[in-house]
Amino acid sequence: MTRRQAMAQFLEFLAASPLLRADRKHSELGDPLLEPANVFDFAKLAKAKLDPLAWDYLDEGSEDEAALRDNRRAFEKIILRPHFLRHDVSKIDISTTLFGKKLAHPFFFCPTGGKNCFFQNGEAETAWGAGAADTMMITSGGINEVLSSGKGPKVWWQFTTAAEFRGKNQMVNFVEKLQDQGATGISVTVDIYHVSHRERSIHNGLARSWCNAGGIPRTPAGALDYKPNDVVWTGGDLPVARPFPTPTWDTLQRLRETARDLPVIVKGVLTAEDTESARKYGLSGVIVSNHGARQLDQVGGTIEALPECVQAAGGAIPVLVDGGFRRGTDIFKALALGASAVGIGRPYLYGLASFGRRGVARVVDLLRAELAADMGMAGVANIAQIDRSFVRIRT
Repeated sequence: MTRRQAMAQFLEFLAASPLLRADRKHSELGDPLLEPANVFDFAKLAKAKLDPLAWDYLDEGSEDEAALRDNRRAFEKIILRPHFLRHDVSKIDISTTLFGKKLAHPFFFCPTGGKNCFFQNGEAETAWGAGAADTMMITSGGINEVLSSGKGPKVWWQFTTAAEFRGKNQMVNFVEKLQDQGATGISVTVDIYHVSHRERSIHNGLARSWCNAGGIPRTPAGALDYKPNDVVWTGGDLPVARPFPTPTWDTLQRLRETARDLPVIVKGVLTAEDTESARKYGLSGVIVSNHGARQLDQVGGTIEALPECVQAAGGAIPVLVDGGFRRGTDIFKALALGASAVGIGRPYLYGLASFGRRGVARVVDLLRAELAADMGMAGVANIAQIDRSFVRIRT
């Protein structure tokens, strides 16, 4: 059988398979939730529904937005190299294991701030969606009711910057509370100790507190409804000195020791050197991230930084990555380059803004289906079969 014949036979299987159906009966298409075909369609819906200031806050990057563009453009430099007939692809399994926990798929929800500008009670609504879609979530907090219901995410990590720890007792209390709540990890974001320069929101006169409260306030005439104490995002201001020192690797090492069996993962790593430091100081893993291109600009795309971080980890700790992921092929490329899992932020926010928790879960459905089909078409039946041979870098 030639490669062309094998590919034709596989495509015929996909068309007939009830496991990977890409079609539905017309009578099943009455729900507007099912109209978007991909993440980009959800982005269009979100933009149409949101206040323009809320959309810019969701969509923007910092300064020139070079890293924001690089996060997407960098995927175009990575070419897939499918390998046929190596594996039986009659059944596709996209599940994986991370820190001993079974995940239904190799992508998770990154922490995102200001969700109330996109949907009321946005953090809890996202947690409901994560639970419905069986998706791991890194939360900023405020989802206790969801967790207590038993319908929240089964695997969840707590976000922190580690800047709130002034002593051993605070760390101990923090860890014990998370353990009591059933947390399965601690994610320490290390790239947000200063406020970035986001010019869309500066031009728009956004008060960041709006997105942690009731959303964008408008008068009946449509003008922004400022309160006297609203602090507006502005340019030209020097960074305000922080009242306490920012964390160091020593801080994270103490947190890791305090956490014992609870994994502590460093989020915001972009270099081999910082990955090596994470190993040296006993951290459980790293997330290669540029904060959705919303902090330091001109750092390139995260998928470009991934290979050196994977090499520096040397298999000793898992390397995760986020930034710009919109397609199943994007996720496949990261897995081929050595990532253990992929984080998404804006995609689930598009779903949240469009349909609340149902939109959050639907975005997962779309990415899950894309990844499964892409794996089958690339010649792999499970995550473990994906390796570096499945990609090449365009020169």
